[in-house]
Amino acid sequence: MPKSASDSSSLAPSRKFDRDMQVPPETQVVIDFDDNRAASALVGPYGQHLAQIERRLGVVVDSKGNHITIGGSRDGCDAARRVLETLYAQAVKGQDLDQGEVEGAIRAVIAQGSLFEFDAKSAKSAAFDSINLRKRPVRARTAAQDSYIRALKRHELVFGIGPAGTGKTWLAVAHAAQLFERKEVDKIILSRPAVEAGERLGFLPGDLREKVDPYLRPIYDALYDLMDARIVERALQTGEIEIAPLAFMRGRTLTNAAIILDEAQNTTSMQMKMFLTRLGENSRMIVTGDPSQIDLPNGQTSGLAEATRLLGGVEGIAQVHFKAEDVIRHELVARIVAAYEGSPQRPAAGKS
Repeated sequence: MPKSASDSSSLAPSRKFDRDMQVPPETQVVIDFDDNRAASALVGPYGQHLAQIERRLGVVVDSKGNHITIGGSRDGCDAARRVLETLYAQAVKGQDLDQGEVEGAIRAVIAQGSLFEFDAKSAKSAAFDSINLRKRPVRARTAAQDSYIRALKRHELVFGIGPAGTGKTWLAVAHAAQLFERKEVDKIILSRPAVEAGERLGFLPGDLREKVDPYLRPIYDALYDLMDARIVERALQTGEIEIAPLAFMRGRTLTNAAIILDEAQNTTSMQMKMFLTRLGENSRMIVTGDPSQIDLPNGQTSGLAEATRLLGGVEGIAQVHFKAEDVIRHELVARIVAAYEGSPQRPAAGKS
């Protein structure tokens, strides 16, 4: 376990803090970690993880081997210490630490606050829910993701709505994979409307799967990242994981399946109604989409927008809305989304 000590502002700060902050920090916290490998993982490539903690919590973090010093406000130092201890507990267990995990730890500590006794080993699970897969655990990194995971576990039909980078599709695939691994469903069905994002791709050669693959690449990436590649390949060959173009869903009743409709903002009203009414016994359906990225022809109503309006409050259906602050892909992505959301929208071509 890491050992830490806290000193008041009356003690002279180190040169590191004088140089970077130009004013003496209110508090200085020193932590010594026992496991050198895990301590190295905390720092990240070229100190990226520590830099991320500094930016997000307004502190200065100095690392020398397994010896880490934090300087800044009392609350900032306490939060940074909790984040580091949480990440250290994960690293000791052999879990990889990336920028997303660091951001998740930061948000979990902020959400938990300082009202309760802190336990680094259980901080993540206590704050946010998770999906446990054979290959790796998938944890919520924001309050919205936590609500999304809880909704996926409790409802048969869930809408995940919000901007890119919030984990809508990623968590949907993780939940479907968990149901499949636990034998709670017999198959996973992946669907997406084949609408080109403002481009004309022309004729696509190959069989049905090869034609649809480019549109479903984000879901494939998630599958291979969350499940063993050999299991995914075998399941694709046996039909246990099925690629079903939206146009081919008509007339089917989908039973004992986890069904994902991605990019649902590009469905028409008729397509959405058709898709939602395919739900059969012992099936779970997840619909994800970003209303700000509709690629339908001008004047055509988005099936996602209409469905969320009509089905709000219907028993057994959950809707989880993500915002720009829930973006976890990269810090800049969150700022980009916020900038676009804050700018006035230009009228679409052909509309007065």
